[in-house]
Amino acid sequence: MLFQVGGQGSRPTFFEMSAAQQLPASLRAALTYSFGVLALRRPMFHRVLDYEDEFFAFLMLILETHSLRTTDASFSESLYGLRRRAVKIKVKKDDARLMSGDGINHSGLEKRQKVLSVVFLVVLPYFKSKLHSIYNKEREARLQASLWGHDDEGFDDTEYIGGEDSLASSGNLEAEASIRTRLTKRIQKIVGTCYPWIHASSEGVSFAYQLLYLLDATGFYSLGLHALGIQVCRATGQELMDTSSRISKIRSRERERLRGPPWLKAVQGALLSCMYTALDYAQTGLIAAVFFFKMMEWWYQSAEERMSAPTVYPPPPPPPPPKVAEEGIPLPPDRTICPLCSQKRANPSVVTVSGFVFCYACIFKYVSQYKRCPITLMPATGDHIRRLFHDV
Repeated sequence: MLFQVGGQGSRPTFFEMSAAQQLPASLRAALTYSFGVLALRRPMFHRVLDYEDEFFAFLMLILETHSLRTTDASFSESLYGLRRRAVKIKVKKDDARLMSGDGINHSGLEKRQKVLSVVFLVVLPYFKSKLHSIYNKEREARLQASLWGHDDEGFDDTEYIGGEDSLASSGNLEAEASIRTRLTKRIQKIVGTCYPWIHASSEGVSFAYQLLYLLDATGFYSLGLHALGIQVCRATGQELMDTSSRISKIRSRERERLRGPPWLKAVQGALLSCMYTALDYAQTGLIAAVFFFKMMEWWYQSAEERMSAPTVYPPPPPPPPPKVAEEGIPLPPDRTICPLCSQKRANPSVVTVSGFVFCYACIFKYVSQYKRCPITLMPATGDHIRRLFHDV
């Protein structure tokens, strides 16, 4: 069996379809990097980074809608000279040439197919990105809880002392906040449990379709295209030449639909021209940003550096402070005073089981006699005492 690697016929190669599919991810990385650099000088761009998913989804919604309307292709497919065609299969039992593609008729996209294409290109990736972010937060919370325990355990009810009036006034707010917190945690747990299976299923189906497309066993590159009954074909030379005239006809038709006084038509026409010009410049600028981002990435980081660069992980969060035992010695308000002798610490030493600092003579005598930490009452021995040399 031969793989399709050449550029013959109207059927795109696997590499063309893969490049068109990966272009939005490269575009998003380029935009995120650009806004990150701008945010260093202009803090107002941090808001764009905070709503990165929404901003990119809105941008792709405009680009994909405009591209499907004018070229019958997605934004990335139109850049590679590809077009989407509706598939109509005619079943012929006695025709042996059906497998070669003679029984498949291609036609232009319907309005319903264009709308659903936008859903598959923009809406579904947006929800998948949000689910992925929720899953990452839930996984980090579980990892932190397994390492350091829950932060809520360190709080005591005695810390919240107030009058009956203040408790009554804040009762409703606390109830609403608790309900929201419980609902949010429940949703996060559901997403954390279901998302790996959803992600694995979608990636498995996508891999299966791509493998079948590579082996020339199907004409659909993805499940979304198969569900919509759409195949991606190469645009002919005449179609590429007629694209600009088609766009101009659509824009002139929209200008003719304007109603109102002459001055209002002129204003509306100027606004439409500005909008179309902005869209054209946006498409050109975004593609230039992608190529510039890839070029800078290749320039500043070679393949050897990427292979040999060690993986740098963020430092773990600090552990929560140990809980003071009810029967233990209370902590003094001044951190430089030893809790045992109530004097300024001499030869400060720490008990490793709790982390509190005492005078060496005081803590050694106490641990030798009681075999525990005086504050947390955790079991300790003389081997758990360490001298601190911060004043050396």
